[in-house]
Amino acid sequence: MDTVAVIADVHGVLPVLEQVLAQPEVKRADRIVVCGDHASGPQPAPVLDLLTSLDNVVLVRGNADRELVAIRRGEPSPYEIDVWAAAQLTADHLRLLEGLPHPVFLEVDGFGPVVFCHGTPRDDEEVVLVDTRLAKWAEVFADLADEVRTVVCGHTHMPFVRLVDRRTVVNPGSIGMPYGGAGGHWALLRAGEVSLRRVDIDVDAAVASVVAGSAYPDVQAWADEYVRSQGSDAEALAAFGPRDGRDAVDDGGKMSDPAA
Repeated sequence: MDTVAVIADVHGVLPVLEQVLAQPEVKRADRIVVCGDHASGPQPAPVLDLLTSLDNVVLVRGNADRELVAIRRGEPSPYEIDVWAAAQLTADHLRLLEGLPHPVFLEVDGFGPVVFCHGTPRDDEEVVLVDTRLAKWAEVFADLADEVRTVVCGHTHMPFVRLVDRRTVVNPGSIGMPYGGAGGHWALLRAGEVSLRRVDIDVDAAVASVVAGSAYPDVQAWADEYVRSQGSDAEALAAFGPRDGRDAVDDGGKMSDPAA
């Protein structure tokens, strides 16, 4: 295939998803790959219905998709919106989420085999960031075949493209809960080149649309925080940073003694 449009972390936000899918380059793409966390948000069923109506979509499992299924099976969750979202899903939605693959490999012209995942290829919840140390990346990619030179992930809601020991790593950013700037973030893979894109949205209109289209009790506060992107990328990096193991490593690259 020649072109792939990549989105991630829709998190049940329908109006921003609709605006990204309406972009001409997204509509013309051979495939639209969605790198996980589709429905855990204020409009879970409409988002899943829209995504599954697309003929050229490939859905990848995210940790939140797996967790929605677990909630419906009776497992507890500390996140009120996830508990609410899980209750909105039909049996067909749950079967869809339960059957999603992770990771997904696709041949893309100019790239060869590309792996699409949520957290990392080996774990849908693992955290890697634009400033994650190379030793961690080497561990994450240890089982990847040498011919896989491009990795596309989601999970951390911040767009970036970086080289990792001759592999290109892409995070398209988030549709529903972006950190560092409101809008619909996505990426385009075409002819061996990666470009990060952002759809500028009418934030007030998007918030109003989410509020009008959801019965979640705290939808106004949720939309004001996440659709408006109240959290900065710097705050998100500070919060997520310890989860990539950086705090367990001293300046010499050895495990620090927690008792020291």
